[in-house]
Amino acid sequence: MSTNKVILVTGGTGLVGKAIEKVVQSEKRADETWIFISSKDADLWYSDCKIRKYIHAFPFFLVTMVQPKKIFEKHHPTHVIHLAAMVGGLFHNMGHNLDFLRKNIHINDNVLQISFETGIEKVVSCLSTCIFPDKTTYPIDETMVHNGPPHPSNFGYSYAKRLIDIQNKAYHQQHGSMFTSVVPCNVFGPYDNYNLESSHVVPGLIRKLHDIIKRDGDTFTVMGTGKPLRQFIYSLDLARLFLWVLREYDEVEPIILSVDEKSEVSIKKLAEEIAKAYDFKGEIVLDTTKADGQYKKTASNAKLRKYLPDFEFTPFATAIKESVEWYKANYNNARN
Repeated sequence: MSTNKVILVTGGTGLVGKAIEKVVQSEKRADETWIFISSKDADLWYSDCKIRKYIHAFPFFLVTMVQPKKIFEKHHPTHVIHLAAMVGGLFHNMGHNLDFLRKNIHINDNVLQISFETGIEKVVSCLSTCIFPDKTTYPIDETMVHNGPPHPSNFGYSYAKRLIDIQNKAYHQQHGSMFTSVVPCNVFGPYDNYNLESSHVVPGLIRKLHDIIKRDGDTFTVMGTGKPLRQFIYSLDLARLFLWVLREYDEVEPIILSVDEKSEVSIKKLAEEIAKAYDFKGEIVLDTTKADGQYKKTASNAKLRKYLPDFEFTPFATAIKESVEWYKANYNNARN
């Protein structure tokens, strides 16, 4: 095992990657070198069939793509935090399940196989609570990932993410690799994706209300009944937990990184907190003709609490307020 870690973070310019970067910068350690890469640095969805498609489409041009392995050969990482993925909100998933399945399978397989081939000491991949079965008992825990089909709205993304857990166990069984994964609840915070066609619920509602206020509107319409329940984790809290997993957690089995069950809130409550953060005095309207998606996916963080019983999460209202203030200050440069 090497003394000095070189940690490569895929998806390093996204929501979680930027949060990890901020936490790392605030507590610089001499024995760690951090490299944050994005899709501009390497195409992690690289595959022969994809190359053939491009060559067929552009036969008169030389198509050059940076293969994932070249990034590993350039930086010689010892550890990997794998965040890169095709992600999106409820309605984007509903219309593109095949895309979510194929792209994420390619990305994940490339990262794990190259990590094995180049002798990476540890890989920590990021899953999601949406991978859990739709029909289940609550709270869900780490032993229940494969107990039934996921919700039909995002089965492509969910199955692709589940396969990471399967691959981690297979690499460990066959080669002794220390590949593991974390399962965060719904993440939000600075540097999120605010594109209304593909965003998750928190940045989507922040962007929506921001635009309403800009045009002097007085009605904030939220899709669905507002009744579904979610656990939300602030990206900076998740970043601190990611660093603990990288440095201290030595199980191949996944671990849920979530706020406590009592911190679960409804979508209606979320909308109210965002309105409060904006000091919005208009009306919040629930459009009950729109789909709600999965009603709840309450996760148990008992395993996390066993390791870190005193970990303190940022209060929800505080985290929402900070996220709104970041977006207001960075609107022109945010992923809109």
